[in-house]
Amino acid sequence: MKEAKPTRAPRGGYKTVLVLILALVAAGALLWGLLSTGGGSERNNPQGKATFKVEQGPLAISVAQSGTIQSMNQVVIKNEVEGRTTILYLVREGTRVEKGDLLIELDASRLQDDMIDQQIRMMNSEAAFIRARENLEVVRNQAQSETERAELDAQFAAEDLKKYVEGDFPKDLMAAEARITISREELRRAEEKLEWSRVLFEEKYISQTELQADELAAQRAQLDLDLALAELELLQNFTYRRKLDELRSQEHQTAMALERVRRKAAADVIQAEAELRARDSEYQREQMRLKKIEEQIAKTRIHAPNAGLVVYATSTQATFRGNVEPLAEGQEVRERQELIYLPAPGSVKAEIKVHESNLDKVAVGMPVRITVNALPGRVFEGRVANIAPLPDAVSVWLNPDLKVYNTDIEILGNAEGLRTGMSCRAEILVADYDEALYVPVQAVTRIDGVPTVYVRKGGQFAPRTVDVGLDNNRMVHILDGLAVGESVLLTPPLESSRPRGAGQTGSQAGQPPGGGRG
Repeated sequence: MKEAKPTRAPRGGYKTVLVLILALVAAGALLWGLLSTGGGSERNNPQGKATFKVEQGPLAISVAQSGTIQSMNQVVIKNEVEGRTTILYLVREGTRVEKGDLLIELDASRLQDDMIDQQIRMMNSEAAFIRARENLEVVRNQAQSETERAELDAQFAAEDLKKYVEGDFPKDLMAAEARITISREELRRAEEKLEWSRVLFEEKYISQTELQADELAAQRAQLDLDLALAELELLQNFTYRRKLDELRSQEHQTAMALERVRRKAAADVIQAEAELRARDSEYQREQMRLKKIEEQIAKTRIHAPNAGLVVYATSTQATFRGNVEPLAEGQEVRERQELIYLPAPGSVKAEIKVHESNLDKVAVGMPVRITVNALPGRVFEGRVANIAPLPDAVSVWLNPDLKVYNTDIEILGNAEGLRTGMSCRAEILVADYDEALYVPVQAVTRIDGVPTVYVRKGGQFAPRTVDVGLDNNRMVHILDGLAVGESVLLTPPLESSRPRGAGQTGSQAGQPPGGGRG
């Protein structure tokens, strides 16, 4: 039977071919069961099997993904007002603005009220600060005055002690000794006079009364001497000691009082300084709060930092429930919420998501062909600029089994007509072979993890190990193991495959049959 070269069926005819293949497999299994008791049958019967002759020619390996046109350099305008606030004015989307143009005005009435209250608090804090500053000067002055007074008291007490020991006491001592000397001299003279008076009285020269007066004078002189001696003893044994102890105690008390005054003065000054620092800190904090509120009020009017085309952030955002609510006047926005994208004109890129099965094929710098749905017939050239190191978190959250990596495609040359948000399709050119052997990816299966094809040998198909390279999800590059013109089975036996990941081809298991070698 002459074998005709198979042609590719249209996409609508794949289901019919699959039904025929399954029917043939079921019929073969039934026939094998019927004949197994009669000595067996040929399990590799080629009749009715779809085959493909190994071809050699140009083969392009590429990865095609849909994506969106985005600005290469765009400014993201965010709401920097704390809490939630309402949009009072919003520039129309699609408007071309210049640097300094008003984009958004937010409600600042609450902040205006807060600013008035804060101004009152700041003035009260300023008054407290001034009062604390003046109080510090008063405390320092008073502390200096009290310290000087205590120092004088201590100095006078020390001088009084020295004055008594070196001046008053020696003077009193000399006075007491002088009185004793005088009293003794007066007593001697009184006694001599009394003795002469007695002689004269015996001679009848003086009267009895005159003699008695001289006796009385002698007694008075004796008493004065005794009194002077007693005063000297009192001065030495009692007055001096008491006065000395009193002055020493006074000196010690004034010295301790001076120490107390100094410590108290230092404590008062430190407390006043601490109070001043606290009031100063509070005043500065109130000033910072007022400045922050003023800055928040200024941020309610958002101006364009550069020229560009206005794109609402909500126009490019979506959730698992669908698109988010469009940005509009009267809408409440939260802090740090993205409001407007302001792309720089003339600098665009394509953003696509590359499936994890194609990561080993794609690399930074690879050329890319880009087509845009809104610009039919135009093809833009580009290159892979960046591949995210981690899978897209939103896609993983929506479908944990789907791992795609955000990839940026830099558009080279003239990008006129491209606008942010346009849908596009990017074809990454992984490899381009002028002459390469290739077979359909479904012809390659894995037996014990080794790429294998079933090659016609006479009237049967025998498994043969091959070395495969990259595939483009339709054709796989054969590096070794096949020759041009050999026929391979497009539907390898099901029992030859292994568990998922070992017996599936690149199109079935999400990876190239050869593990990405090229």
